[in-house]
Amino acid sequence: MKRYFILGGVCLVAGFALNTCMRSLARSEPAYALAGDSRRDELAKGSLKTFGENEDDGMAAPEAPPPMQVAAPAPALDAMGGVLGSGGAAPARAMKPGAPPPPPAPPSEAPATPGRAWFPETFLFEPLVVTDENGLASVPVKVPDRLTNWRVLALAHSRSGAQAGAVSTFAGTLPTYVDPVLPPFLRAGDVVRVPVQVVNTTQAPVTRALKVEAQGAVVEGGSRTVTVPAAGSVVEYVTVRTARPGPVTVRASLGATDSVVRSFDVWPTGRPVSQTRGGTLAAPRSLELEGPADAVAGSERVRLLVFPGALGVLRSELAAANGRGGVAEDAYTLLLAGRATELLKSLGGTADAEELKRMSALSGQRVLRAGRTPDVATAALLAEAALVHPDNPVLARLGERLSAQVAAAQRPDGTCQGADGWTLQRLLVATADCARAVRAGAGSDAGRLRGSAFGARVAGAFERYAARVQDGYTAAAVLASGGVSGTVRDALRKQVRDALRKRADGSAFLPVGPGVVRADGEVPSEAEATALAVLALLEDKEAPLADLGTSLLADYRPEYGWGDGRANLVGLKAALALFKEPLPAQVRVVLERDGKVLTEGTFDAKALREVLALEGAAPGSAGKHTWAVRAEPAVPGLGFSLTLGGYVPWRASPAGSGLELAVKGPAEVKVGMPAELTVQAASPAGMALTLRQGLPAGVQVDRASLEALVSEGKVTAFEVEDGAVSLTLPPRGAAEPFTARFRVVPTLAGSLQAGASSLSPVDRPELVFHVPPATWAVR
Repeated sequence: MKRYFILGGVCLVAGFALNTCMRSLARSEPAYALAGDSRRDELAKGSLKTFGENEDDGMAAPEAPPPMQVAAPAPALDAMGGVLGSGGAAPARAMKPGAPPPPPAPPSEAPATPGRAWFPETFLFEPLVVTDENGLASVPVKVPDRLTNWRVLALAHSRSGAQAGAVSTFAGTLPTYVDPVLPPFLRAGDVVRVPVQVVNTTQAPVTRALKVEAQGAVVEGGSRTVTVPAAGSVVEYVTVRTARPGPVTVRASLGATDSVVRSFDVWPTGRPVSQTRGGTLAAPRSLELEGPADAVAGSERVRLLVFPGALGVLRSELAAANGRGGVAEDAYTLLLAGRATELLKSLGGTADAEELKRMSALSGQRVLRAGRTPDVATAALLAEAALVHPDNPVLARLGERLSAQVAAAQRPDGTCQGADGWTLQRLLVATADCARAVRAGAGSDAGRLRGSAFGARVAGAFERYAARVQDGYTAAAVLASGGVSGTVRDALRKQVRDALRKRADGSAFLPVGPGVVRADGEVPSEAEATALAVLALLEDKEAPLADLGTSLLADYRPEYGWGDGRANLVGLKAALALFKEPLPAQVRVVLERDGKVLTEGTFDAKALREVLALEGAAPGSAGKHTWAVRAEPAVPGLGFSLTLGGYVPWRASPAGSGLELAVKGPAEVKVGMPAELTVQAASPAGMALTLRQGLPAGVQVDRASLEALVSEGKVTAFEVEDGAVSLTLPPRGAAEPFTARFRVVPTLAGSLQAGASSLSPVDRPELVFHVPPATWAVR
């Protein structure tokens, strides 16, 4: 009888990822992994003996790594095995169990080989490998240029249900090799000493020519001759100077035996400045942008974002909505999941039923939790979302109950909600929210009766107070609720049209006046107000809907939509109402400056959930220039956002904002030695703040010192990133300053520029106090 077995997949990763593969197995997903450990000084310290245990677990190490094998030696599967070979120019050959590894080739001045440049942590994952009748399978792979020990995890099962697995290793190495240790970034003007490690794995000393050169930076002392002892290593240093921002490629070669290519970016110094214009691509658009006259050389860049039409926005929101938190966001996600199938079909798309099911289940649980004992405002928010799921009896009953709760909260004068201290403006917007929630429950006989009675009273209230509506946002909210008609509707439409404003690019938007708030008391954004204006003016022949649509699409961001859940609800409704026509299969988008093409790209209708991003250097953009954006063919359903950015020299922030920040750096800084930073901040009382401390390249933050600040209550949260650490400061009392100290450890020697530090309120990030960057001399 022939036997067939199924190996897991193939997963080739650096050291830590073996545990990931084991978690995959725990989820009943087959996995077969190759993992590497890039820490060369630990290659002989340990090996895996048990699934899920890392090389750093302190286990005993074999004298030499065993040869690479992909056989599962369990007795129940004695006929099953696998052979893994490498792809590329030098395929590895299968080796018998217990055979010694081949000796390394003696050093020689062979012809120069192509530079090593491919260094992924994970380079292969095969979720399903089927063996032949002998239980053997071959998986060809190309091994990366990383010189390390790779670990092979094989998991297998037979048709009868027997299971087994094995772990083996193989080494990727060279007789002699070179490895420059580069930072993830530098800043323009940095001068650093870069260590270059040269390793000899043979049993005889070697002398080779070492050469380090770079594109985008200057290398000093990059050519010399080095002698490396047998089975040893030496570290040489070269000086790297960076003058301009941009990519840097470093190539280090050791005679003809090894060459390695690595890259990093040089960041601009200075304060970032930018200006943005938007529009639709219904016709070629001409814009005038003025670049800063004192921009740092090499820092000027332009970015063009092209936003898809209604189908693209809908798909983008379906992909992103589940990751947002909050009651309003949960209601929006549940509503989106309930209407997605119908909307996608009407726009020419198809729905992923399983994904929508998961989306509905997750957001439905959250909405059910929020809907247990809601106030009227929450009930009005959740009712429509629950009611678009008539096939779910639990959600349908919840929606009916919430709609009835909102209807019962109507006041005798026809308004809804309200409390002490509310303005009439907020009351009318809240009443409009209630009207939408009650109208959503009109699917049942009881709901229709409620809706009829509620609608009659709310129409009277809107008519009574229409003359006291003083702003376009409130007028748009009343119109979008569907609660007015006749002369009242016409008067409110005119009020919304009169409140609209035009930008320089021709797009229209609805500004938010002082004192205007939503039903929840929050100030609406211009994006939300503009979307509400679209819904209010859909049937108005005098409304500049195309210009409003320009702003609507330009304000959309895939990561957060138009803002929070309330903003996204009206934003998506407005986009779907305006842009119903399907897009062409492909659209060519071209960006020009002063008549010359700077960049172009193709917007593919098959990738509608994506936003087309075109970005490039824009030297010579200082002063006024004419920029043109066009689509071929022209498409009304595409919006664009054009941003011209750059960096200008830092200047201290002016006084008067109420924010103050002072940073005291360490007096002496040495590589590998902890140093202490002191930050002091002051602000008005009751204000939560974000303090962002810029750090030079190669400076690592001691997390323990940050965690101590959290434990002491001085900081509520922190976030560490390349070149900076951000602290979230809790509100403080009047005249209560903030002082904190934390440790950092430099890893690079040289003259290094720190980024600027900043202090801003959490809820008003545009109000910011800057401290210009300092230069660190690290020995």
